[in-house]
Amino acid sequence: MNKSCIIIGSGLGGLSCGVILAKNGYKVTVLEQGTQIGGCLQCFARRGVRFETGMHFIGSADKGQTLNKLMNYLGLTQDKITLNRLDTTCYDTVSLCGERFKFANGRDAFIEQMSSYFPKETDNLNHYFDLVEKISQASSLHSLRYADSDIAVNAEYMTRSMNEVLESIIGDEMLRSVLAGTLPLYAAEKDKTPFATHAYIMDFYNQSAFRIVGGSDTLATSMKETIEALGGEVMTRKKVTRIICDETHATGVETADGTYYAADYVISTIHPARTMELLDTKLIRPAFRNRITSMRNTTAGFSVYLHFKKNTVPFLNYNYYSYSGNSPWNCETYNNDNWPKGYLYMHFCHEKSPRFAESGVLLSYMSMDDVAEWSDTFIEHRGDSYRRFKEQKAQKLIDRLDKEFPGIKNCIEHYYTSTPLTYRDYTGTEGGSMYGIAKDITLGISNRVPHKTRVPNLYLSGQNINSHGILGVFVGAIVTCSEFITAEELYKQITAANL
Repeated sequence: MNKSCIIIGSGLGGLSCGVILAKNGYKVTVLEQGTQIGGCLQCFARRGVRFETGMHFIGSADKGQTLNKLMNYLGLTQDKITLNRLDTTCYDTVSLCGERFKFANGRDAFIEQMSSYFPKETDNLNHYFDLVEKISQASSLHSLRYADSDIAVNAEYMTRSMNEVLESIIGDEMLRSVLAGTLPLYAAEKDKTPFATHAYIMDFYNQSAFRIVGGSDTLATSMKETIEALGGEVMTRKKVTRIICDETHATGVETADGTYYAADYVISTIHPARTMELLDTKLIRPAFRNRITSMRNTTAGFSVYLHFKKNTVPFLNYNYYSYSGNSPWNCETYNNDNWPKGYLYMHFCHEKSPRFAESGVLLSYMSMDDVAEWSDTFIEHRGDSYRRFKEQKAQKLIDRLDKEFPGIKNCIEHYYTSTPLTYRDYTGTEGGSMYGIAKDITLGISNRVPHKTRVPNLYLSGQNINSHGILGVFVGAIVTCSEFITAEELYKQITAANL
């Protein structure tokens, strides 16, 4: 008889764990509290136009690259998922001090492009890329080379801050700011975010960059179909309210409708603090419980979803990061007068190689404190004061965008907004955090969440266990599932899926 596993949460972590275990003979049941699967993969539609909520673009998806290998293994193949390549000469643009700096795909092209802006920094840029590649290749998980990691390299750059390492390599202050200009992708903080996090993300997107045509929820749908084809279940409207334990281990879970699901194993992919709330067992020590619930999370965000008038806005085949000052750092600290200090602007890819955009999104940091007065309210029932607050913030962001893309304000048919409360209520993240628990070198190992718990058959996965983003969560799923299937076997399976 097959061993059974209950997975709490149908985000990227839950579904990828579900596929891996189902492929290896486990009876998988994924329980999702909401009406829609996918977590941060979710998309939504208004007036017939679709919008992305979380997974706006992906990297390293060319044949033979890391994400491509993982997607093939998880059944996310080209016949199911259509990708649209971002502009290879400019997949990212950083706007600082009235200048625009383009990021080109590939090491040589990237260095050549940056050297055109900073001709005295070519040698330093080569040194910078040497280090980025060294760190990425030192991780067997990020390079998918089994048992071939350099622990010393990883340890050093997980304990040195991103800005400190950049200062030691790059002489020009503006270039340092440009290289840090994509930090909204991981909510990096000065003196806190490890350089290794920056290196992994730079390497990931610089290899290749794509949007998912039609939206990232196609990934969720595909993995759900794979789980079901392998005999598993993915169920919505199943909010887990308790993880049931006896004296020695977890026996199953209970949902809000009173249903009990027995299981040999349980994997929770929701925020670890939420997982602790589901557990009433002496197997979890109070010190561990307190550490998890007190962990600091990344900042939250505010989004404006833009519905454009038909055939008025040329499709933006890159990501645009804009800052009002001369540095991308500290945008998470602001007041009402200087918000927003920065924003990220992207278009939704509704079809392959579109000429015009149907929709786009503006993202900026926002503290949960800004919406605290409505924290006890529910979606669509927050009142007129909340609506006015959102409109005022949305107009500020749109006005900022119009200054850099003159006339775009007149091309907007409709717009919609989300705040940290929206994100909290739809994804269950602590405080509406954009990326879950923050990576903070000042806290050391105490700010890392293990994938194993003191309950011997209860495991954790998702963005808080390894790192956020599609690669970080897939890697986290491999780490968690290596407790069920050996890591060596998983690597063999990934290799076989790509022959």
